[in-house]
Amino acid sequence: MSCLEGGIETLCITEAFGEFRSGKTQLAHTLCVSTQLPLHMHGGNGKVAYIDTEGTFRPERIVPIAERFGMDANAVLDNIIYARAYTYEHQYNLLLGLAAKMAEEPFRLLIVDSVIALFRVDFSGRGELAERQQKLAQMLSRLTKIAEEFNVAVYITNQVIADPGGGMFITDPKKPAGGHVLAHAATIRLMLRKGKGEQRVCKIFDAPNLPEGEAVFQITTGGLMDVKD
Repeated sequence: MSCLEGGIETLCITEAFGEFRSGKTQLAHTLCVSTQLPLHMHGGNGKVAYIDTEGTFRPERIVPIAERFGMDANAVLDNIIYARAYTYEHQYNLLLGLAAKMAEEPFRLLIVDSVIALFRVDFSGRGELAERQQKLAQMLSRLTKIAEEFNVAVYITNQVIADPGGGMFITDPKKPAGGHVLAHAATIRLMLRKGKGEQRVCKIFDAPNLPEGEAVFQITTGGLMDVKD
């Protein structure tokens, strides 16, 4: 997307948050393919690791995206290491195992979709919030370590929750889940929302090196495409 000025960065965490069907997972699928492009085509020329906590990854979606970029779909799928996580502990253990694999193979991207979902299930009561945030901080610390140790880009998706302090004059009073713990861990935060039809809007919510801005993109079978003015 144009507002990212070339893609997502290595050595840090990029978070995309938004409501259901706002384009977070579609962006993840597109990144699965574009990361494997050669460097001269603005790709990462490396493998992708995908940790799925909600069962949203679809291999069949990868095929038309690969074809759009002129790539062999089977080869692209072979370079995506996929794992389904069922509890927050399982999610953390998958990251530990993944680090060993990254030491041996050329990975360029780690996707966690969604980073918060299992924490919200496993720690449901208000009395468990402090423990949840502590465990979430450990998970995010591990993601940061992986990004820095193996020079990979980390892309995480996040859910939104109602913001009671948003006020009645805000048209969509929602904020990203995870509180300050997640806010401090993510270097770049993208807010995704629905536009007209299959159009979605990506806004730079927080980034130290990117100007504030928005990009309108279209969800297609070939992945996400910028909508030109």
